Amino acid sequence: MASWRQIERDAPDFAARVRRRFDSGTNKTLATLRRDGSPRISGSEMTFSSDGEVTLGMMPASMKLRDVRRDPRVALHSPTLEPPADPTQWEGDAKLAGALIEIDDADDSDGRAGSFRLDITEGPPSAAPARASLSSSWAGGPWAVMS
Repeated sequence: MASWRQIERDAPDFAARVRRRFDSGTNKTLATLRRDGSPRISGSEMTFSSDGEVTLGMMPASMKLRDVRRDPRVALHSPTLEPPADPTQWEGDAKLAGALIEIDDADDSDGRAGSFRLDITEGPPSAAPARASLSSSWAGGPWAVMS
């Protein structure tokens, strides 16, 4: 598993494309696993922290918080934006997958909310301009970005 800082260091162009897509809007889609193993999707905010991590926070008693405390495997999808009038200019989507690791949050005095960093196992952004398809992905170290 890897931190965001490792991806930025080892695959800077790839990391820049992924980050641009995630920074294109506030609301991301988080996929977690329910107790029975079926998927749950939720809106979520995430940040690229100054110390090189992808971080997320969750409200106390939220279903996604219960899910990740039980099974930390998640997938995170960038904001979905409509393609521009010229679809060849669309940068596409980005996805990250991995396991959430709970971290201390000084602002959560009662410990009921959840703050997490993502240990990244997979990061495939993709774009599908008109009459063409482009896909880049990263799947574990050593860093190998495939286009």
